[in-house]
Amino acid sequence: MIEVRWHGRGGQGGFTAARLLGLAAALLEGRHALAFPSFGPERRGAPVLGFTRIDDHKISDRSAVTDCDYVVVLDETLMNPQIAAGLRPHGKIVVNTATPEKYFDLAGGHEIVAVDATSLAQKILGRPITNTAMLGALVAASGIVRLESVIEGIQQEMKPNLARNNVEVCRRAFELGNGGTQ
Repeated sequence: MIEVRWHGRGGQGGFTAARLLGLAAALLEGRHALAFPSFGPERRGAPVLGFTRIDDHKISDRSAVTDCDYVVVLDETLMNPQIAAGLRPHGKIVVNTATPEKYFDLAGGHEIVAVDATSLAQKILGRPITNTAMLGALVAASGIVRLESVIEGIQQEMKPNLARNNVEVCRRAFELGNGGTQ
């Protein structure tokens, strides 16, 4: 089973990204997936968590993801010493930052994959909503699903004008996550 923990702030679309990843795996690649949030009555900007589980077999565990393969951080202000807690030995931290070197000590020896998703989203979407950029970066870093499946999921779930720009953000972040330049 592949498990992903998403760290974001209310209004950044972290749960939407978790759900889009699950959609790509389950509906477009024939696997099993669960995606769910962990938040209460938090307001916009408050820290929130999202989770995605993907497996080739039916998933019955609906508890919060504590041990995971990937941690995705949509807002670098959420980086802290506990961010790598529960990250499996082969795990990676995918973080929205232009300065990944600031976080090497917090990574607990895990690989950090960095994409400046805020700048990318601001440039293409006209606002700093980083969810589809971070989804693209995660797919590049992990190979969990095919980029084409994520793009199809975005196109199915979003209105056409919104989907077009989010697909572009996702593609660009995927390229950056694969070692491209911004």
